[in-house]
Amino acid sequence: MKLRKLLLFSFICFSGIAYSQNKKTSALPRPKLVVGLVVDQMRWDYLYRYYERYSNKGFKRLLNEGFSCENTYIPYIPTYTAIGHSTIYTGSIPAIHGIAGNDWLEQNNGRMEYCTEDTTVKAVGSTSKAGRMSPRNLWATTITDELKLATNFRSKVIGIALKDRGGILPVGHSANAAYWYDDLTGNWITSTYYMSDLPQWVKAFNEQRLVDKYLTQKWNTQYPIESYKQSSEDNSPRYEGKFKNEKGPIFPHDIAVNRTSDWSIIRNTPFANTLTFDFAKASIENEALGQDEVTDFLAVSLSSTDYLGHQFGPNSIEIEDTYLRLDNDLAAFLEHLDKTVGKGQYTIFLSADHGAAHNPIFLKDNKIPAGLWSGASGLKADISEINNILAKKYNTDKIVRRLFNYQVNFNYPLIEEKNLNLEEIKKDVIAYYKKQAGVSYVIDLKNIGIQPLPDALKSRTINGYNEKRSGEVQIILNPGWYQGSGNQATGTTHGTWNPYDTHIPLLFMGWGIKQGKSNQEYFMTDIASTIAALLRIQEPNGNVGKPIAEVIKLSLGSD
Repeated sequence: MKLRKLLLFSFICFSGIAYSQNKKTSALPRPKLVVGLVVDQMRWDYLYRYYERYSNKGFKRLLNEGFSCENTYIPYIPTYTAIGHSTIYTGSIPAIHGIAGNDWLEQNNGRMEYCTEDTTVKAVGSTSKAGRMSPRNLWATTITDELKLATNFRSKVIGIALKDRGGILPVGHSANAAYWYDDLTGNWITSTYYMSDLPQWVKAFNEQRLVDKYLTQKWNTQYPIESYKQSSEDNSPRYEGKFKNEKGPIFPHDIAVNRTSDWSIIRNTPFANTLTFDFAKASIENEALGQDEVTDFLAVSLSSTDYLGHQFGPNSIEIEDTYLRLDNDLAAFLEHLDKTVGKGQYTIFLSADHGAAHNPIFLKDNKIPAGLWSGASGLKADISEINNILAKKYNTDKIVRRLFNYQVNFNYPLIEEKNLNLEEIKKDVIAYYKKQAGVSYVIDLKNIGIQPLPDALKSRTINGYNEKRSGEVQIILNPGWYQGSGNQATGTTHGTWNPYDTHIPLLFMGWGIKQGKSNQEYFMTDIASTIAALLRIQEPNGNVGKPIAEVIKLSLGSD
């Protein structure tokens, strides 16, 4: 009897040890945390334009320790913030994921729709309308949704950005939270789509009033102003916009003097990037991201680079100083990840939602062809001439509803009611816009297959066309041209197919990532499938990209 008990006890102990060992060895190796950084309006060449001035701990660390995909492009037009963030995280395109712009005209009812607006939810942390947002307009899953599905929703997923669309769209439909900045209060807020009340740590962070601290600072150059050799001279009013209460775009900028009744001015300072990183660090600590055996995901978008780019343009000292400051903020954030999650225990990627053009006046002053096309600001007055032409021929007014996202939108109910021939109307519209200065092509989107277009333009146009949310005629401008007139002559913008808008940085570093560079052509749509391959989970359900095999280590064992 004693022998039998002894044998049974030995068997149980051996089985327990074997089970424990098997459980340990069969655990699927994954990083503790994935961090996605999107720098809004970051041209690829900013990695090298200011390279010599970067420290070794920010952008250079990503370049030297990680993997850089040097020729990564956006595969669609138009190139705007909401589409870029959606495409990075879905691996899809507007034709499939449904985000056809920051705003678009709903073709079934003619209503303008903002990408993340949702009247069924309410703000949490504010009474502002800025809180009535959710990801419901996004039709596809994101890589963060797929991580949630793969871990039976045990992974934590959090999105953070000044812009609601930069915080919401990357983390998809099943995120634990998305937070964005509220101009009315100067706080980080969310909506009832995610929760009914802000977590205590978010309330505590808001109560610190870091935004007030940053708004009391004057923005001066971080280094002696004469050392900014990669930029035009300070005070270049032909190319740079100014703050409202300043005489010109001149350092130092007194932020407090330009403040209005709310806290919106922080967006147009480099301190907003610092504030965003402050909040991201707080989320890592308070949500214990990367602190257990289940992979978490933090998606952070740096938005002030876009506001400042629009205001000052890519050749300004303001932009050079912004990226030097961002480099320091990035270095501090990477150091924070090393300490909290562990060096080599997290995977991080950095990219951009789009780039930006050189200011066309700056280009023309330097004998480079460029221009402003005044026919696409989206105002009703801009379509009056074409509507007058059509009214004379068809005896019907307001046939064109709107000119938006470089697309002509038609008034379909009116055309149907009057029994007009849409194909003939399109021919007239195309002929009208083809005659305008700065226009390269005017495309009938529903008949694009038979039109003589370069392949690169054709594929980008098809990928960006969503029948329910896009116009029916696409306008493509000459290189160096973009929409704008009058007060839009300073600074810059984006939205076109050209490399300055579509060539974006793509850097990976950390767990499971090789060190190196590649000049092979990749696309924004490849990011999500690369992360899916790294994590060994399913790609998002609208994904059209392919994993970048060069990036991933062959053996994904524990680092």
